[in-house]
Amino acid sequence: MSMARSSRPRFGTLPVKKEGTLLVLLILKVWGLSHQKKMYRAITSAYYRGAVGALLVYDVTRHSTFENAERWLRELRDHTDPNVVVMLVGNKSDLRHLLAVSTEDGKSFAEREALFFMETSALEATNVENAFSEVLTQIYNIVNKKALESSEQANGSAVPSKGEKIDVGKDVSAIKSGGCCSS
Repeated sequence: MSMARSSRPRFGTLPVKKEGTLLVLLILKVWGLSHQKKMYRAITSAYYRGAVGALLVYDVTRHSTFENAERWLRELRDHTDPNVVVMLVGNKSDLRHLLAVSTEDGKSFAEREALFFMETSALEATNVENAFSEVLTQIYNIVNKKALESSEQANGSAVPSKGEKIDVGKDVSAIKSGGCCSS
């Protein structure tokens, strides 16, 4: 998928596969914001509305872009659902001779902030699709997990597995303390 310097979203499709089987074909809406700072500030919430995943990209040859990642992450977390899937992406991995941010620094930041991490080269098309696929796979897994949990709650069919301890004390005390009609 090609991203021009534009504040308009780009659309594309990407198959999400697990063990060679197509799970779903997702439609992507991608915003490229790095060159639109003034306009972006004015309409911040519109960019984030409904976001379920984000690629936080920095340039491995420019340390200042890595330093800005913390601010972008804070802003992202301030305007999105706490469960948004975020991948930190170090781009331009093909320019190792100009490296200003080490892989270890990127991994360390990602681990500290509970982010996924990958290095890419847009020029060589290395790991670009993998980055999108990984974020989309994680989003798909979260959505499926939530759907399964809500289905089990609605049907009352959350059957414990064999040998699983069932603690009814917690459930009973929660009902007692809440009263009959509290929400």
